[in-house]
Amino acid sequence: MRIGELAARAGTTTRTLRYYESRGLLTARRTGNGYRTYDEDDLKLLRQIRTLQDCGFDLEETRPFVECLRAGHPEGDSCPASLVVYRRKLAELDALIEQLTSVRAQVGAQLARAEAAVPGGPEPTCELGGHG
Repeated sequence: MRIGELAARAGTTTRTLRYYESRGLLTARRTGNGYRTYDEDDLKLLRQIRTLQDCGFDLEETRPFVECLRAGHPEGDSCPASLVVYRRKLAELDALIEQLTSVRAQVGAQLARAEAAVPGGPEPTCELGGHG
């Protein structure tokens, strides 16, 4: 299939496909007249990339999954390098959840103080740390 058809079937744009190609995540074959051609395996790669990105993985984090599929494995997450990325992402998510839980507790405490404050009392302060 040509680039436009692949983009349509994958729910993306030809520009995105060219970008993935420039990053080495997608490899186009060329016809005699220079057109890029792709097959169902390329569509599977793109679906893997899109699924991971929808879950918050950045493009470079998808590379081990793509390489796993290219190596002939039936699923992109059936290789050790992919499992490492999953574990790292879960640790990042756990850290974010912990940070957000802390911020939520601070905001809840500020709200409780503000609601209990008498008119003219001190202004509540919010010390939200750990940004970055």
